[in-house]
Amino acid sequence: MTTKDQHYLQLLSKSFPTVAAASTEIINLQSILSLPKGTEHFLADLHGEHEAFQHVLKNASGNIKRKVNEIFGYQMSDKEKKDLCTLIYYPEEKLELVKEQEQDMHDWYIVTLHRLVKVCRDVSSKYTRSKVRKALPPDFSYIIEELLHESGEDQDKTAYVNTIAETIISTGRGDDFIIALANVIQRLIIDRLHILGDIFDRGPGAHIILDTLANYHDWDIQWGNHDILWMGAKAGNEACICNVIRLSLRYGNLSTLEDGYGINLVPLATFAMDVYGDDPCTAFMPKCEEDEDMDSKTISLTAKMHKAITVLQFKMENQLFAKHPEWQMTDRMMFNHIDYERGICTIDGKGYKMKTCNFPTIDPADPNRLTEEEEGLIRKLKRSFVMSEKLHKHIRMLLRHGCMYAVCNGNLLFHASVPLNDDGSLKEVEVYGKRYSGKDLLHNIGVLVRSAFQSDSDPVERDYAIDYFIYLWSGPDSPLFDKSKMATFERYFLEDKETFKEQKGAYYTLRNNPDICDAILDSFEVKGANRHIINGHVPVHVSSGESPIRANGKLMVIDGGFSRAYHDETGISGYTLIYHSRGFQLVQHDLFTTRRDAIEKGTDIKSTTMLVELSKHRMHVADTDKGEELRQQISDLQGLLYAYRHGIINEH
Repeated sequence: MTTKDQHYLQLLSKSFPTVAAASTEIINLQSILSLPKGTEHFLADLHGEHEAFQHVLKNASGNIKRKVNEIFGYQMSDKEKKDLCTLIYYPEEKLELVKEQEQDMHDWYIVTLHRLVKVCRDVSSKYTRSKVRKALPPDFSYIIEELLHESGEDQDKTAYVNTIAETIISTGRGDDFIIALANVIQRLIIDRLHILGDIFDRGPGAHIILDTLANYHDWDIQWGNHDILWMGAKAGNEACICNVIRLSLRYGNLSTLEDGYGINLVPLATFAMDVYGDDPCTAFMPKCEEDEDMDSKTISLTAKMHKAITVLQFKMENQLFAKHPEWQMTDRMMFNHIDYERGICTIDGKGYKMKTCNFPTIDPADPNRLTEEEEGLIRKLKRSFVMSEKLHKHIRMLLRHGCMYAVCNGNLLFHASVPLNDDGSLKEVEVYGKRYSGKDLLHNIGVLVRSAFQSDSDPVERDYAIDYFIYLWSGPDSPLFDKSKMATFERYFLEDKETFKEQKGAYYTLRNNPDICDAILDSFEVKGANRHIINGHVPVHVSSGESPIRANGKLMVIDGGFSRAYHDETGISGYTLIYHSRGFQLVQHDLFTTRRDAIEKGTDIKSTTMLVELSKHRMHVADTDKGEELRQQISDLQGLLYAYRHGIINEH
């Protein structure tokens, strides 16, 4: 035994000071290894759809409904089962409705408490008592634990359980106890949540999603391009700030900016009216949902603000492209390629007609220079983003829980792409003067992203890191984009739709090849016979016959269109990939209406479950990454036992 090993065991002995303590912990850990594997849920591309996201968490992607059907079968009517599910999803609101409709509340409380305990007992069965105890609310911890571990077969115990239920009701704690049980069920049915990027943009509630995650028990995120854009905005990247505002205006959705993060858009509105007051800004009308109430004046102002921020965005981006020629994006400085008198933009030597050349703030001799008014505007907007306390909190959460990729239980998770050459080999990409590929590329990008938020970072590196957010958003070799160009300019300003085409990187064309997937998995050192790549980013067009399962099951693409903007395109409303002890299931969600409908009418997201991969044997904790950790802990404790018994270390 080396001195270093002995020092480590001395430290370990502080937690387990006796042979008995160390032995007990070994027994505990060994028994945990034999428990069923916890259930993991994978979601991607939420895009601000907070109500649908919250409902999917509450109903565990249909898993609670399935459990209720399995437990009660024909003992309850379909309506009773639906009401019980709604009570579990939305206990506070459902209780209010029940009190308005139910004649005998005492009887309802007794029946409902027993039913909820049965569901809770079922979902807690795969965990240790210790883990379940930690999930219980302090006020009811002892009572719930007693109820969970009483089967009711013993007559004396049945009376004991009934007395507990009666006492809960008679002391006026019935509502609180039901709410507590419902929350415990929601907590235990999903062991871990993985989000494969893009919480932000398009939908109205990214800030609400992040508020929900702030109190969630176990989650991680692999940053998406839209998350990176907001992170860049918080870091002070002016081009990212403009992009964030532009996207919000494009979808007629300012609630996340204004209500969520307190971003002051009055200076932009004032500037837009001054500069574009007489411009109809036809190409900048917001893409509003039919049920959104925007009057003509609001739509007109939004369009003017939209154009103003778009022009400012291109100026800020062009300045960064000129500052960083190593990005090889100077060809995207589109304002330099316009003949403003003729209304022609030249791309690759060919001229294209502009939809408009009304650019009051552009000097054709120096098109990327900001006017004095634009400089004042960008200063105010930047200050608003940088000083937002809630945005600061949420970006810190993304940094704490997130990264560019993750490897978990034989699955490689990342949002969009691993850049490849045309022959399928890993592509080298320059990051801050060095070239990386594959795992090293994603790791070092993650390190650079974090340096943008650290006060002790080298000032030159930190400045570069802040600039680099815009490359991650739209750079041709960015793992979060990986296309030849982002054709935003062309879509706004050019008539020829041929210019809108964005050529995808080799990853998107080669990823359906099982050999390519295996090579990527090897490069990330993913082990196991049944290993997978799990992605989001590119919507799966289910209505056109596309499948989310590719490369003989080695690749799963789970962007099914949570965002309403994609519902017509995908034909569905998102996916949840579920990985439990018996294998993988993919749940396909139909359209979620509203939270109010779910509470009042008992409507649920209609979900279709597909079996993706069934394990030959039921997986246990021993088969997971956690199992590997526990085996190492057991080995360490066995070393401590040896040291105690041979007098190398004294018991305390």
